[in-house]
Amino acid sequence: MAYFIFTNNSDNVSGTTYRIAENESDLNNLNITQSVYKIIEDSQSNFNLVKYGTKWIEKYIDNTITYIDQNVSFNDKNKLQNGINKFKQAIKEFTDNNPNHPLFDRWNNYYNQLNNLNLDSISYPLNKSLEQYFNDLGQPSFNILQLP
Repeated sequence: MAYFIFTNNSDNVSGTTYRIAENESDLNNLNITQSVYKIIEDSQSNFNLVKYGTKWIEKYIDNTITYIDQNVSFNDKNKLQNGINKFKQAIKEFTDNNPNHPLFDRWNNYYNQLNNLNLDSISYPLNKSLEQYFNDLGQPSFNILQLP
């Protein structure tokens, strides 16, 4: 089962998604105190829809999550580069502050994968998320909401 982590006591409030975890191990390795968040279990297929940018989490009511369709598109190299730079900055902050974290290698490797991506080899507009792009190439792919 996958897990979606929300701000606690925010039923029916949009924009309260904090993190997502693909499995219990990832959930337990998030740098959070679980008791202060609303954690909802959901299917792997819904997790993948969010991870790959097909759906976005709108809100939750009780233990039911409302998803909305999302269309991801990068019109040019600069827009993709800006998104990658923000993601790399967040990963760098995590790896700099958590060198002994169990998921350090995963995120350090992903940082290097992002850093080594040749943006000139991509056809624009790129009408999919970066996560879906990597998945289509058979490469590791992570959503920023999975970052501990």
